[in-house]
Amino acid sequence: MHVGMTLPVMEPDLWERGARTLEDWAHAIDEGPFASLCFGERMAFDNPETLTLLGAVASWTSRVRVATTVIVPQLHDPVWLAKALATGDRLCEGRLTVGLGVGGREEDYRAAGADPATQTMRGMAERVAVMRRVWSGEDVTGATRPVGPSPAQPGGPELLVGTMGPRTIRHSAAWADGLAGVTLDLDTAAVSGLFDRARAAWAEAARPEPRLTTSFWFALDDGDGSARAQVHRHLRHYMNWLPVSLVDAMAPTTGFAGTLAELRDTLRRFEDTGADEVHLIPTGSGVSQVERVAELLR
Repeated sequence: MHVGMTLPVMEPDLWERGARTLEDWAHAIDEGPFASLCFGERMAFDNPETLTLLGAVASWTSRVRVATTVIVPQLHDPVWLAKALATGDRLCEGRLTVGLGVGGREEDYRAAGADPATQTMRGMAERVAVMRRVWSGEDVTGATRPVGPSPAQPGGPELLVGTMGPRTIRHSAAWADGLAGVTLDLDTAAVSGLFDRARAAWAEAARPEPRLTTSFWFALDDGDGSARAQVHRHLRHYMNWLPVSLVDAMAPTTGFAGTLAELRDTLRRFEDTGADEVHLIPTGSGVSQVERVAELLR
């Protein structure tokens, strides 16, 4: 099983630390034993814009796979998004994996001027179909030339669907290459069951075996309990659209908070689920977290 690391794009002190923070993280991930460098999209938030960041990450790295987990295609014009992602795939020389999801926040749709009625699996699938046509070289606009560039990867980058449940799996088996899952409570039995449903759905759709990934928030400590408080602070900031009382109720059991040895054991449990890759989501912006996990994985 491979392990990926997510950039701290949702951290409240990111811009106070300076833009070099993201570059430092990118170098540390690229130089470490990680399989992927990940980052996701939100609109009504203070995180960096995802497709702009994709260009920067492509220039900061040379080895690690670059994964957007996740982009919401309904927030973008599909032809423009296809062009942007193809450009990103060219800039990172075919290292791009694209996670796609419908998103869980209507406010992001409103902020982007997108129609909340399209916040459906069908709406996402329709946009993916347009993107695939663009990547194949079809002239979907009727212009004098097709929209380019073509992606570095023939047919376009790998597409993973962001999911926490079986309904998404049923609807995406026809077009996605796998799952970009997330687990809140580290329930490996539930993750294993989701993977089994994905394998069955992909087989029923006569598709190749799906790529199976999941992710979880993490914080490290030395047994002093500080990690759980760090996770709690992060959730308060990131889950700002939920009532604070609900976030506070979730915080004691959401994500991983513990020592490196405990993280090693947790990753082994996820390996037993058949996961191809686990993406770790930081709850702090200090790059020392990357370095500590890198030592664990070496």
